[in-house]
Amino acid sequence: MVSPDFADRKHKKLVLFDVDGTLSPARRSASPDMINLLRDLRKEVATGFVGGSDLSKIQEQLGSNAVNDFDFAFAENGLTAYRLGKQLASQSFINFLGEDKYKKLVNFILHYVADMDIPIKRGTFVEFRNGMINVSPIGRNASVEERNQFEKYDKEQKLRSAFVDVLREKFADYGLTYSIGGQISFDVFPRGWDKTYCLEHVRNEGFEEIHFFGDKTYKGGNDYEIFTDSRTIGHSVTSPDDTARILKELFLHGKD
Repeated sequence: MVSPDFADRKHKKLVLFDVDGTLSPARRSASPDMINLLRDLRKEVATGFVGGSDLSKIQEQLGSNAVNDFDFAFAENGLTAYRLGKQLASQSFINFLGEDKYKKLVNFILHYVADMDIPIKRGTFVEFRNGMINVSPIGRNASVEERNQFEKYDKEQKLRSAFVDVLREKFADYGLTYSIGGQISFDVFPRGWDKTYCLEHVRNEGFEEIHFFGDKTYKGGNDYEIFTDSRTIGHSVTSPDDTARILKELFLHGKD
């Protein structure tokens, strides 16, 4: 039986969303149409987002009140988590790895980035988050246009994929997972701390089904693990418009 907190929903289901490329263009705000659609959806089912970014970045895309606009808010794959606006227990990447191992990992990454010959480099090549680090060969300070250019270049040169292969071999004993997501970066986090981590927070809620929408659902993408998990019904999308189309077909019949 579903938790009493969600007994008023028409369907006893939870619908989870990736953020970048699913609810909004990468690192940009969700459209007013998408926000309104999500409000309508919440009347029918329980909703939640699960993003790899920290909460402040997700709020830039989904609104400053995002933790209250969804039933579940999962930043950093659920390592920072909210249920009905109230924060749940969190985890720490540093506590898992230890300062010495962390320093060796970051030093190696920075040396590798310094030796990379790519057309453009900006700043913030390693971003420390609570439950992971985010690594960007071009740097997270790149503009939208520079991000688009790098994404195209990376699709041809496979820079991030090669980088991940090197790290996976060099730090094989660290128990880490490397997950490519967005346009310009990849995440590094302890094994098991991918997006399936958020499912532990909803395990006892009693939902009949858990749906997940994401765009990086291929092997190596940061939506792959939760998309293929036996506990979810996965939907692979190509854009926010594609997400909206499927939502209307499945849950919002006749609402445009």
